[in-house]
Amino acid sequence: MIFFFYLFAALAICGGLGVIAYKNPVTSAFSMIVSFLGLAALFIQLDAYLVGILQILVYAGAIMVLFIFIIMLLDIKEEEEKTFSAGRIFSASIAGIGFLALVTLVLVRSGVGHKEALPEVAGLGGAGKSDTHHIGELLFSHYWFPIQIVGVLLLVATVGVVVLSRKQLR
Repeated sequence: MIFFFYLFAALAICGGLGVIAYKNPVTSAFSMIVSFLGLAALFIQLDAYLVGILQILVYAGAIMVLFIFIIMLLDIKEEEEKTFSAGRIFSASIAGIGFLALVTLVLVRSGVGHKEALPEVAGLGGAGKSDTHHIGELLFSHYWFPIQIVGVLLLVATVGVVVLSRKQLR
């Protein structure tokens, strides 16, 4: 089992690196799909089947199809070659090291990996209910407003894409 964890984690990381390494936006979008599939496999290994399947259906399916459609609709050309100064490379390295230090600090203090550190889902009904039931109950009781906000943001983004992609009629 540990082999598959490392395999899918490497797949997710390589896909993420491909997103930033490739110059062609369509190739970057396909690399993001690979990263999403690796993450979905990791969720399924954690017995979070609903989250894994939603990762495949929503992100790797619907959202990435929308991204690729927008990229092709806007007819984005390849970027020209950029040169980076030593100051920018140094700043990016410091930011990356700081981010890794922060993530390490959070993981150490949270006790991730210890069985007793895992929180129990409280107040969501009796035993025997599935994770789908728990997630649905949380989404429609505690998180209904953020979900509505995300829906409005997606609507605004869609309208913005249509406005930006319109040809100028003269």
